Amino acid sequence: MSAPATNPQAGLIVAVTALASAVAFLDGTVVNVALPAMSDELGGGLATQQWTVDAYLLTLSALILFAGSVSDAFGRLLVLRIGLIGFGVASLAVGLAPDPVTLIIARAVQGAAGAFLVPSSLALITSQLNGPAQSKAIGQWTAWTTAATLAGPLLGGVFVDTLSWRFAFLVNVIPIAITFVLLARLRIDDHRRPDARIDVLSALLCTLGLAGIVFALIEQPNLGWSNRLIWMPLVGGAALFGAFLLRQRTASSPILPLDIFTVRNFWTGNLSTFFVYAALSLNGFVVGVYLQQGAGLSATLAGLASLPATVLLFALSSWAGGLSARLGPRLFMTAGPLVMAGGALLLLTVREDFDYWTQVLPGLFVFGLGLAFTVSPLTAAILGAIGGERSGIASATNNAVSRIAGLVVIAVLATIVGGSLDLEGFHRAALVTAALMAAGAVVALVGIRNPSRVTDE
Repeated sequence: MSAPATNPQAGLIVAVTALASAVAFLDGTVVNVALPAMSDELGGGLATQQWTVDAYLLTLSALILFAGSVSDAFGRLLVLRIGLIGFGVASLAVGLAPDPVTLIIARAVQGAAGAFLVPSSLALITSQLNGPAQSKAIGQWTAWTTAATLAGPLLGGVFVDTLSWRFAFLVNVIPIAITFVLLARLRIDDHRRPDARIDVLSALLCTLGLAGIVFALIEQPNLGWSNRLIWMPLVGGAALFGAFLLRQRTASSPILPLDIFTVRNFWTGNLSTFFVYAALSLNGFVVGVYLQQGAGLSATLAGLASLPATVLLFALSSWAGGLSARLGPRLFMTAGPLVMAGGALLLLTVREDFDYWTQVLPGLFVFGLGLAFTVSPLTAAILGAIGGERSGIASATNNAVSRIAGLVVIAVLATIVGGSLDLEGFHRAALVTAALMAAGAVVALVGIRNPSRVTDE
């Protein structure tokens, strides 16, 4: 059954979905400026910082496909509630962690809960709204969630400098409680398939496969490729992930239906997503950490560095989404990453005699401008390629791709920066960021096709 053309609860749907997803997106980046303080208090070097980020991304990316299929099968609202409860409990565990091991485990649980928030949120929009109302809602959702992603470093910096890094996670209970209040006011049918099944084996294969690969990538600089503690998890992880893909071809209810990748805009859009979000994750991590450990800024000032991009995204994202709906997404998905690549290259002006206003602000301003013209058209193009009852798995797949991109790039961070995040390492990361953005632009230019209804006008 198609969604109604208009829905009197459209505003409430956007509020619920944006707030629920924003919690997960926020915690994905709030950690960036909190890492130095967390390391100082709990101990651990670069590897511990990498695991603090990647433990979250690992379970988020590995389980988001599973959560998307559960959302399509058992109902979006049920999955949202499960995710919110789990995320709240895990956030408390992160905020109260007494040591690095507990912190990393809690972050992994937090990521698992976050996996249930994002796909069900977007699927709720695409199942309840259509036409211009759906495009507008996706634009608003994208603006709010991406703004939360970019605002994370600022929020984390304020807590680190005024209270403690722990409060950046403990405070999650407030938006989660608000979301539950809004959910109680939502009056929609939560559709569930009578023949729904949960493929637990596929979820295990995907999670363990990614875990082995990521462990090897993070620990390789410390132990070397010849160490069996590296090559055995790497080979085993690759084999398990390969088994996961093979199972998706034979399972009666796959969590990743491989046939959706036969849709051109879907697979090319996701390939572009991989490059763009790998660059976003790399840039966010490096800027957040270097501005404190390298340039000597406070956590709050390091967080404020992301404010220009946040403001531009929030101000322009809906407008860019509207233009994309009329002109087609190809132009925006090509030009936006190229502009961000230019912003990353401007960060090469950072020197030992550091000055934020002349060396950092121009690059981040340009970066934010390109981001505003990229995220909404990219999301709309990919979800528009796969609609209907599989909107949940389409959303989950795209989000899994973006999280896996961040997972991989942070795992190889030591290789990118040359072992330490000093000025030379910062410049190397800026060059890699620009290269990844350029790759995403080329993929979009060559692969994305504007819908015929746009090109025919």
